[in-house]
Amino acid sequence: MQYEILKLNVEERIAVVTISRPQALNALNTRFFQEMDQMVTDIHSLNDVSVMVITGEGKAFVAGADIAEMVDMNSAQASEFSRTGQNTFRSLELLEIPVIAAINGFALGGGCELTQACDIRIASAKAKFGQPEVNLGLIPGYAGTQRLARLVGLGNALHLLLTGDMINADEALRIGLVQKVVEPEQLMTEVMALAKKIASKGPKAVRLVKMVSRKGLLSGFEEGCALEAKEFGTPFGNEGAEGMRAFLEKREPKW
Repeated sequence: MQYEILKLNVEERIAVVTISRPQALNALNTRFFQEMDQMVTDIHSLNDVSVMVITGEGKAFVAGADIAEMVDMNSAQASEFSRTGQNTFRSLELLEIPVIAAINGFALGGGCELTQACDIRIASAKAKFGQPEVNLGLIPGYAGTQRLARLVGLGNALHLLLTGDMINADEALRIGLVQKVVEPEQLMTEVMALAKKIASKGPKAVRLVKMVSRKGLLSGFEEGCALEAKEFGTPFGNEGAEGMRAFLEKREPKW
C-alpha cells in the first residue's frame, strides 16, 4: 500500500508512526483505518522492531473522527464505520510489541480512543483529552465506552463520556488516562528514551508481558494467574536462561 496519511521511521528497533493529516487535525477517516491496518501488518513483519510509537503531526494527535465523512451516513453505514475502527484499534492492541502513544496535542473522540488502544500514554503538557460525542448527539464508536472505564474507572469514564468535557494533560494524569506529562519540546525525547529502555529488555519476555497482562484483564483473576504460570515457563531454556546467566556472570545479556 502507498501510504498517504501515515509516515513510518524505524530507528534503533523503534518504529515511529506519525499521523500526517494536519490540515484536518489528523481526523480519522476510512483511508486512515486502511493504512493503519496495513501498518500494523508491516510492523509485525519487521523482526528487528521491538516497540511502536504513534504520534501526530501539527497541533493535534487526533482531533476526532472525520465528521465530513460521517455526516451523510445512514445508521447501517455508521455501524459499519464503527466496526471498522474497532477492528483496527483491536489489531493495534493485539500487536505483539508494546505501543506507546506520544500525545502531542488534541486527543479527542476517536483520537482519545486511539490512545486507549495503546499500551502506554505519554502526553505533552499542551495535550487535551475528551470524548465529546454527546455534544453531537452521538456516542463513541471505537470502543471508548469499553476501554475508558477499564483505564480510569467507571465514574471518571462516565464523567467524560456524559459531559463531553475536555480535560488537560494534568487531569488526564490524575485519573490515570496517561502515565506521564512532559514539556512539549521534550515529548519525543522522553518517549524515545522509554521505547529504547523497553527495547533493551528480553524481547520475548516483553511480548509475553503484554499478552498475559491484556488477556488477564479481560478474563477472571484465576484464569489470568493460570495463563501467567503457563507462560512463566516459556522463556526457560532460551531467552530467560541467557538473562539469568548474564545476571550471575555480571554481564549484559545477549538477546
